[in-house]
Amino acid sequence: MGTALATLTALTAEAGSAGAHPHRNDSALPAVQPRAETPTLYDGEAGGNADADDPAIWRNPADPDASLVVATAKEGGLRVYDLAARQVQSVPAPPASGPDDAPGRFNNVDLVQGLRLGSGRSDLAVTTDRGHDRLRFYRIAPDRSGGPLTDVTSPEAPPVFSSGQDEINEQRTAYGLATWTDPSTGRSWALVSRRNTTRVALLELTPTAAGKVTYRTVRTLDLPASFRLPNGDSWSPCGEPDEQPQVEGIVVDPADGTLYAGQEDVGIWRMPADLTGTPRLVDRVREYGVPATYDEETEECVPGADPGYGGEHLSADVEGLTLLTEADGDGYLLASSQGDNTFAAYDRERDGDDGAGEHEGGFRVTAAGRTLDGSEECDGAAVLNAPLGKRYPHGLLVVQDGHDTPGDGDREATGFKFVDLGDVRESLDD
Repeated sequence: MGTALATLTALTAEAGSAGAHPHRNDSALPAVQPRAETPTLYDGEAGGNADADDPAIWRNPADPDASLVVATAKEGGLRVYDLAARQVQSVPAPPASGPDDAPGRFNNVDLVQGLRLGSGRSDLAVTTDRGHDRLRFYRIAPDRSGGPLTDVTSPEAPPVFSSGQDEINEQRTAYGLATWTDPSTGRSWALVSRRNTTRVALLELTPTAAGKVTYRTVRTLDLPASFRLPNGDSWSPCGEPDEQPQVEGIVVDPADGTLYAGQEDVGIWRMPADLTGTPRLVDRVREYGVPATYDEETEECVPGADPGYGGEHLSADVEGLTLLTEADGDGYLLASSQGDNTFAAYDRERDGDDGAGEHEGGFRVTAAGRTLDGSEECDGAAVLNAPLGKRYPHGLLVVQDGHDTPGDGDREATGFKFVDLGDVRESLDD
């Protein structure tokens, strides 16, 4: 397939055609509590500039009790945790290419299962290196004495979006990530968003003769940066000058190759994972359509009157998207509603071609006594509906916590919470 660019700046958000409506009070949403939390990460020189962002769950088929959680820590690289949330490996991000260049910064992570390398089929952790505008690949082999992850990134792996180091240093680079293996062909793909833009790229993952992994760009697609409202006005989300409303949370439904993408200040889009066809905005944030002005002194957006075109279930930013799959095709799309510290759930099954499925409720991840706090301003989430040994026989949900408490004074403290999936399902069934 050749490279193509689909520009959708004139697209009208179909979900924006609804009129004003009351916003539901989500304070009454059911609460679930974590069973474990990872050691706190600190984003500063003393903490190795480690900032928790996005998790992925790897199930060990030979020993589910030995399954792992692989998570990004931005400039702190990758962290690997066991099911007790204990760290078993720390993988550093690559250093800067030169003294004035950006260092490696791992933003999002996902898994590819059974990719054929020179030594046989392997499961891989894939991460976006925002600092170098590349994907990085790590083979998962839990019996290795040096740690379960081994770097198998090809040295020839090219920048995803940038034409050279100067452009990389501007940091409009690889950001959000979802992987997908087409069951009909066995070929593996990555969907990657570009920071501070609306662009999403489709990459084909290709093993090399040397047992490494690289990729090639197949096509890109630009989601809208502005929207026509039902009253005829044109609206764009407020942001810093020259920054467009970016996408980060991405997930692909493996059953039919449907991509869901969270445009942080806009809502959730649905589209084919091969980036063909017309994307549909299937839910909006509450702030959708609210005019705002950027104040350069405070570096904040000052909102105007709400015209009432926003959605009911999400408060900006829309962040982590993850898919709770069931064998019969049922399940949930889960979305982190960062603005109100909740998670929204949508029925995985759709009614024809309309929407992402009915909204099925939501939940909060709250503190468990004095030992475990909840999740606030969640950036990333991952769910696995499969038995994971004695600790999580009903499956596992891992969510990022943007304000780990008690923390350490004024230092920015983050981490990940492990939640029993059985508790989540029970809260959604109530």
